[in-house]
Amino acid sequence: MNKDTNEQLAVHHTVIIGGGFGGLYAAKALRKAPLRLTLIDKRNFHLFQPLLYQVATGGLSPGDIASPLRGVLKRQENITVLAGEVIDIDPELHVVKLRDGQIHYDSLIVATGAGYTYFGNEQWVDAAPSLKTIEDALDIRRRILLAFETAEREPDPQKRKALLTFVIVGGGPTGVELAGAIGELANNTLRHEFRRIDPSEAQIIVLEMAERILGSYPADLSAKAEKSLDELGVTVRTNTALVEIDEDHVMIRAMPDGDKVDLPASTVLWAAGVKASPLGHILSEQTGAELDRLGRVKVEADLTLAGYPEIFVIGDLARVDDTSGNPLPGMAPVAMQQGEYAARLIERRLSGKTSEPFSYHDKGTLAVIGRNSAVATLGPARLSGFFAWLIWLFVHIMYLVEFDNKIMVLMQWAWNYFTRNRGARLITGADPFPLIETESEKDFEPSMAPVLK
Repeated sequence: MNKDTNEQLAVHHTVIIGGGFGGLYAAKALRKAPLRLTLIDKRNFHLFQPLLYQVATGGLSPGDIASPLRGVLKRQENITVLAGEVIDIDPELHVVKLRDGQIHYDSLIVATGAGYTYFGNEQWVDAAPSLKTIEDALDIRRRILLAFETAEREPDPQKRKALLTFVIVGGGPTGVELAGAIGELANNTLRHEFRRIDPSEAQIIVLEMAERILGSYPADLSAKAEKSLDELGVTVRTNTALVEIDEDHVMIRAMPDGDKVDLPASTVLWAAGVKASPLGHILSEQTGAELDRLGRVKVEADLTLAGYPEIFVIGDLARVDDTSGNPLPGMAPVAMQQGEYAARLIERRLSGKTSEPFSYHDKGTLAVIGRNSAVATLGPARLSGFFAWLIWLFVHIMYLVEFDNKIMVLMQWAWNYFTRNRGARLITGADPFPLIETESEKDFEPSMAPVLK
């Protein structure tokens, strides 16, 4: 580097909060920029969230979809990676406050994403886990597999029925993909593995408050997705709301004013509604930035905050509208493009140049329903079935961050495809045995158990 570059490196410092798709793509886009970079994240890894549902259903292991941030960025000389939790931002002093210190910035990119909202029913958090982190996926995997294990030892038909009923709240891409994966697990993977129960008799129910699942997709693709789910034994209940969750049943109600219906179900999984990271409220308090009803920060056309051109907000935390006035979806491609845009704008500013407003290039949307089945919109094209599934496979392999992850996932998928086996079906965590005791444990005699076909 020449002298001028060294001086710039000593002066301009860009801090990125969040190592998800937006933050990581911004960091990589600035790898040759004449500045100092600091990437801060509470976790030491980048997580490929679109495949979390496969960890939750035993198709992949956590390491297959997670990449250590230091490893990903180790060859990028202008960056420092820090594991830390941001608790406040002082836009006047240009300081990011951590729980154990603070960091000065010249440019700031906030990309802390979003989580799920329970619409005021926070008492459901423990009973109906959402799917946003590795820990969530492992918890869900544990619950699903323990339900089958407990059913194998449960003599009471009604209790066994509840154990083999899985309710997924939310008919968006995550809910649909999770339901399809559980359907494949019950109908194919677990076949012949139990002696007292038939896993294919499991009931998988998707609850969706809207008129159809995959509401952001064209209506014909939603219908095809529902048909594919039906072939996997998944029941879709649209215009239906969850009212109550108990230990072994749920209460649902048809919208808007239908009667309440009680369903026996021991496993409830949450995939409905999102809310932005709490950092959005901090930015709002400190800068006066407006938030939408989901807590997303409304940004300028160049993804900065009004009155604070040095602060960028990207990804699921940002409210950015398309040309029709509708908010951009909370998807990885949106965050990736925004991260790269923010990086280019920072670099152009250092050269005294300006940039055009951010414009999202929609490359399409994809959702997989199960083996050989997916739906996709690619520009004006609408695809479903096997070809859409192949595109889904290619896109997800391509977007995995590290080369070894691409190889591992590709090999695992190939093995699972030909064997119908999900090798990561491990029950981990606390001692599971107290959870699978039944009131009639003394009546359990494996030697007398029927062998299922």
